[in-house]
Amino acid sequence: MGGSAGAPERRLRPPSLFLLLAEARGLFELNSSLMLSPLLMRAPRGDRHPVLTLPGFLASDLSMAPMRRYLKALGYDAYAWNMGRNLGGVASKRGGLRDLVGRIHETTGRKVSIVGWSLGGVYARDLALQSPEMVRSVITLGSPFANDIRATNATRLYEALSGEGVDDIPEIRQAIAGDLPVPATSIYSRTDGIVNWRTSVLRPSATAENIEVHLASHIGLGVNPAALWAVADRLAQPEGTFKQFDRSGPFAIAYAPPENAQS
Repeated sequence: MGGSAGAPERRLRPPSLFLLLAEARGLFELNSSLMLSPLLMRAPRGDRHPVLTLPGFLASDLSMAPMRRYLKALGYDAYAWNMGRNLGGVASKRGGLRDLVGRIHETTGRKVSIVGWSLGGVYARDLALQSPEMVRSVITLGSPFANDIRATNATRLYEALSGEGVDDIPEIRQAIAGDLPVPATSIYSRTDGIVNWRTSVLRPSATAENIEVHLASHIGLGVNPAALWAVADRLAQPEGTFKQFDRSGPFAIAYAPPENAQS
C-alpha cells in the first residue's frame, strides 16, 4: 500500500525521539492562533454547510473545540462527533460514524464535509468511501493512511486499546490509501513527532492535494494558524468544484511548495 495505487509498501520508521519530545510546542501553536485570530478571520467565509470534526487517537471533542469555534465564526455548521474519547478501532467505529453522518445529512439536507485529525482523518477517508453520496469533502490533519502506516509512535498503544491490529483488515487499508470519490486534502508536517509524514501523503489529482505546513507539530496541527487557514480556505470551495490550494495568502511562508510532497 502506498501513495500510488499498486506501489510496493516502503518500510518506514516512526518519528525520532527528538521530534517526539518537541511535540510540547503544540501549546505555542495554539497561542499563536489566539494572537493571530484577527488575521484568521479574514479567511474565505463559509456557506453554512455542515462540517463534522473527528478527533485524533486518545483525544476527545475538546481537542477539536478551537477548530469548531473558528469554523462556526466563519459561517459553517460545525459538529462534534459526540462519541467520547477516541480509543481507536477503524472497523468497530464504521457503523456509528456512518449513522452520524447520515443524521447530519438528513437534518441539514446537505452533504457533510469532514475534518479529521490524525486517526480521525483515517475515519474521514473511510466515511467518504462508504458514503460518498453524503460527503462533500475530506480534510485530514497528520493522518497516517498511506505507505507503511505502522510508522507512528502510537501504533502499539492503538492496537492494545482498540483491540484491532493495523494489518487485520488489509482491504480497508488499501481502500483508504487510494483515491477518494470526493475532494480530498491532506495537511501534514515533516516535523510531526507522532506520525511519519510520508504516511500522510496522498496521490495528487484533479480533486486531491497535499499541503505541507512547515515546523508544525502533530499535537498542534489542529490549532496551528497556517493549518486553520488552509482548512477554512478548502471548505469555502463551492460544492462540486475544486481548485488547488493557493499558497499566496497571509500564511504563505508557512507552506512548502506542492512539489515537495513526494521528495
